[in-house]
Amino acid sequence: VQLQASGGGLVQAGGSLRLSCIASGSSVYSMGWFRQAPGKEREFVATISASGTSTYVADSVKGRFTISRDNAKNMLYLQMNSLEPADTGVYYCAASGYVVAGATEAAYDYWGQGTQVTVSS
Repeated sequence: VQLQASGGGLVQAGGSLRLSCIASGSSVYSMGWFRQAPGKEREFVATISASGTSTYVADSVKGRFTISRDNAKNMLYLQMNSLEPADTGVYYCAASGYVVAGATEAAYDYWGQGTQVTVSS
């Protein structure tokens, strides 16, 4: 599985961005988004099951971020609304062999290269 994330950029607080991740051979994998802020460890953001019927997002982004996928196009998305400076970081997409991977990094086998999101105040 090869993953490539895109869609990051610079946005003002309160703005929106949509991240995309193109994935080869990913329709049987659950997928997720993680992020890493400068000087901090990578943290879980959101995950979606292989079928797309089950999603789970971190409390810190609940109500603002939505994860979705289009298996016909091998695409994973993260719609980010009401962005805050605390959302700044490199965002990574990941794929897991588990049907439902959850929030643990160790459950994910494949990782994309990351896309930078910067939210200015």
